[in-house]
Amino acid sequence: MTQHGDHATPARRSEVRELRPATTNSERSGPEPGRQLPHDRHQAILEATKRVGAVLKGKGHAFALAGSVAVYAHGGSQNLQHDADFCVRPEDAEAVADTLSEAGLTVYRPPEDWLLKAKCFDQDIDVIFELAHRPVTTDMLSRAQELSVASVRMPVLSPTDLLWSLIAAFSEHHCDFGAVLPVARALREKVDWERVRQDCGDEPMPAAFFFLLERLNVISPRKEAP
Repeated sequence: MTQHGDHATPARRSEVRELRPATTNSERSGPEPGRQLPHDRHQAILEATKRVGAVLKGKGHAFALAGSVAVYAHGGSQNLQHDADFCVRPEDAEAVADTLSEAGLTVYRPPEDWLLKAKCFDQDIDVIFELAHRPVTTDMLSRAQELSVASVRMPVLSPTDLLWSLIAAFSEHHCDFGAVLPVARALREKVDWERVRQDCGDEPMPAAFFFLLERLNVISPRKEAP
């Protein structure tokens, strides 16, 4: 997942110590012994998602699946993007990183300071503690829905929070309406659109996207206050 919106004010971040890649051989972040990685990229991302989700559940971490795999879990497109995204609270990021390292994944810090990255079955895993420049909160994780992701049940970001995270990230430098439009269409009946509008405020790019959704009859026009 890529976070955008250069003009937004970043939230205050908790400290996460510098992480070093795992020092074991390459098999630790690749397929398990005797197990062949699926050639299909879609299935490979799902396998990595299942592995990471099971590890985090096993240690009792509070988290929620986000991004394109979350859309898939809610019944949306099967066209998964290039990674799997997991949301955690900023104060839990270090413990989550330690858990993934102990499970044999390579964990490292990218230049962006709102997430950590890992490798699982040679697939990219993003551990995100900010969405659209806002920290992931306990309330957000509590709204997650436990769904089956390729037969493994795990908490998945609610449709409303998921759409908010995509729309609120729009800015002058990132305004890919075409990527989010199919998601809005697929999940529109499950989304509290009034809350999404309210949480996005008066930012111009989200407002333009809401106008597009109205013109395409994806959502109803907002009722004017009397």
